[in-house]
Amino acid sequence: MKILTVDIGTGTQDIFLYNSELDVENGFKLVLPSPTMMIHRRVKRALQTRTPILLTGHLMGGGPSAWAIEEAARTGIPVYMTPEAAATLNDELDKVRALGIHIVSEEESQKIEAQKIVLKDFDFDQIAQTFAEYGVSLDDLSAVAVAVFDHGNAPAGVSDRQFRFDYLDERIHAKNSLSSFIFPSTEIPPIMTRLQAVADSAPNLPCPLLVMDTAPAAVLGATLDPVVAKRERQLIVNVGNFHTIAFRLRSRRIEGVFEHHTGEIDRRKLEGLLYKLADGSLKHQDVFDDMGHGALVYASESFEFGQDEFDVVVTGPRRSMFTTEVDGHPSLPKPYFAAPFGDMMIAGCFGLLAATAEVMPNLAEPIHRSMRGGRETAPWDIA
Repeated sequence: MKILTVDIGTGTQDIFLYNSELDVENGFKLVLPSPTMMIHRRVKRALQTRTPILLTGHLMGGGPSAWAIEEAARTGIPVYMTPEAAATLNDELDKVRALGIHIVSEEESQKIEAQKIVLKDFDFDQIAQTFAEYGVSLDDLSAVAVAVFDHGNAPAGVSDRQFRFDYLDERIHAKNSLSSFIFPSTEIPPIMTRLQAVADSAPNLPCPLLVMDTAPAAVLGATLDPVVAKRERQLIVNVGNFHTIAFRLRSRRIEGVFEHHTGEIDRRKLEGLLYKLADGSLKHQDVFDDMGHGALVYASESFEFGQDEFDVVVTGPRRSMFTTEVDGHPSLPKPYFAAPFGDMMIAGCFGLLAATAEVMPNLAEPIHRSMRGGRETAPWDIA
């Protein structure tokens, strides 16, 4: 059985091809530039040659791609976007037009002479072609699971930070589990437009598609580290390139969570937030008023630091925030750097795999066997 997992972040897209006949450590993996970084580079090249650009396709992650598109428009280069692509910059298209960008229909886009750039977070054909060049077929997949970060489509006048955090709260109340953030492509909440755009970008997959939020996927993956897995209670922080999220867990149930923008915090501020999440004193406004998304604490009992050899589990591409000393003092609380199956960079992929086992019971048995260290075949015996 094969499952393709793709965790799409701001800096990289991390890809893991699970094969139930191999040890998890022997599964094929790729860490490649993220789609938003790829679009950023293509737009910047067009900017250098003053080439008009036409952006079509789907809503996708912003950040670097959005910055490059807005820069191109500011310089006076003609920039055209179809409505769905333009939602990458803002769900309110009048605000996109205010940037000097021309919104055109799909029909009108066919008549425009410009460099065409197709926006999408998930390009299955490109990934399949990459694997095919190494003799690996994706024709026999049992499922595809993709993670992206989705603020959701906030109504006009509603903070997208508050809107996302209300969504996190709703999902935790619906099912108190990190796997509550994964959906079959036919069951995506209508407000989660980026998740839906992933599904729309891959309409002809040979198998079921599941989509998940990147933040809980990474944290769920970190719980698979054997040292972390032994603990009943866990405080896990994912320090991403754009967003930092921490979950307080007990027996896999969520006791609390906060989410902030990585660019708005340093190590001391992050440590303070973790202490408050642990003792239950962290308030939503503490984070929201600091330009973060917010915080929720569901349990009254505090999480005690100093009881074991480490206090907080750390994962994510910016986890080095915990490796540097401040004023000559090591990090407090004491960190443990999770490496599920020996690889921190694809923790989100492992989280996707674990969540897939929960929502697709027919695939659960081989996945759980693999996560326990079972295998069926040596890698050189795979045809």
